[in-house]
Amino acid sequence: MELQEIIAQRKNKVNLLRDKGIEPYALALKERLSVKQALDNFQEGGSVALAGRMIAKRSHGKANFLDIRDGTAKIQVYIKEEIISSEKFALFESLDIADFIAVKGELFKTRTGEITVKAVDLFILSKALRPLPEKWHGLKDVEIRYRQRYLDLISNQQAREVFLTRSRIIVLIRQFLDKRGYLEVETPMMHPIPGGARGRPFKTHHNEYDLELYLRIAPELYLKRLVVGGLDKVYEINRSFRNEGVSTQHNPEFTMLEVYTAYADYKDMMDLTREMFTFIAGEIFGKNELMYQGKKVDLSTWEEVSFAGVMKERFGINPQDRLEEWLKKLKEKNITIEPDNASQVSRSFVVNLIADLITPQSDHPVFVTDLFTELCPLAKTRRDNPLLTERFELFICGIELANAYSELNDPLEQKSRLEAELKDMPAEENKNIDEDFITALEHGMPPAGGLGIGIDRLVMLFTDQSSIRDVILFPLLRPER
Repeated sequence: MELQEIIAQRKNKVNLLRDKGIEPYALALKERLSVKQALDNFQEGGSVALAGRMIAKRSHGKANFLDIRDGTAKIQVYIKEEIISSEKFALFESLDIADFIAVKGELFKTRTGEITVKAVDLFILSKALRPLPEKWHGLKDVEIRYRQRYLDLISNQQAREVFLTRSRIIVLIRQFLDKRGYLEVETPMMHPIPGGARGRPFKTHHNEYDLELYLRIAPELYLKRLVVGGLDKVYEINRSFRNEGVSTQHNPEFTMLEVYTAYADYKDMMDLTREMFTFIAGEIFGKNELMYQGKKVDLSTWEEVSFAGVMKERFGINPQDRLEEWLKKLKEKNITIEPDNASQVSRSFVVNLIADLITPQSDHPVFVTDLFTELCPLAKTRRDNPLLTERFELFICGIELANAYSELNDPLEQKSRLEAELKDMPAEENKNIDEDFITALEHGMPPAGGLGIGIDRLVMLFTDQSSIRDVILFPLLRPER
């Protein structure tokens, strides 16, 4: 049967129900149990009131069966003409798969041991005009799964589990940090000057103030202001936006955790990251290991790798080398960069290319340290080598999951670094420094460690998903043609 014919039939049922005085979009059943509560607290003959979406329907003359599912579980309902009123028994014929219904009755077990509700009353709560996808066997079309996530959640138990786990991970992060005395805060999502990370911002406009604003690319500069203000341990689970490419690990709108700790450094952030990841794994899996894309990941082994060391060993590149030397040495290694003219290529572009080439793929967490100072405008330099910073990036199975610094708190050096960074920005981007942030530093910021973790990528790891689109409920997609 064609979809439009199905919709027409269901609309006709809506009219027929109303003709009988039955409202097909009724008020909710207030006094009810969840299906899981009914199953977990089963008592033979116990009275229950349940509600959910009808996902199966079987007619056997004077005895009919249907299955309903709510947000917790599925249960079978038995409808017998001698038990329920003739009016409500007739209502069964007006029901279709996907309708929301409520039922009152008694619990019993069938001969096969299945817990079932023997209905004494039946109500329709919401008439579905469209059928469920592919007869409840799940969506095969990936595009539809992303564009119509509600259908994916209806028909795909695995998808529901991914997002339930995502929610649990965020709860666990809050528990972990709250227990350690961190304060959760909220900072602006619209910034007059984009900052706190490298990235092309989305632009917007405030009419009342006639003010050009930017969706935040990171909350870092505002969180550091709070550290200046005396909030020694703060965190924010934030939405950030970058007007850049889309891939299996990048979505223009994403969720990050940022944590700042006064009187700490990047080594303390390493410890915090290790403890957080193993805490989450222990709560979800009961052990310090997990499976990701067929590979066992050991969270009891953490390695440190020097970025500067790898750059020197693989490409012969030193942190003091000019960009022209970088291009020359990469060309000698048969790595092509277009264009190969240093005046037309930014150093950050080259670094991102190299990062892809040296991304650790090990089956345990790897902290990449010793990043070049020129690439880290917000991080403190190493005392023994000012060309390198006290910073790490964390990789697991080739996914960059975290980034942390010993935060730069020298206002003079910070301003100098930000001014130097402006020269590397595209001409069309905002080329202003956040002077209020510099002013805040001039009032004095204690030494601090800062940590950023990509929540979406973390969920990818802990739910064994290869694409970021599978862990974001509504990822950004191209418009349908």
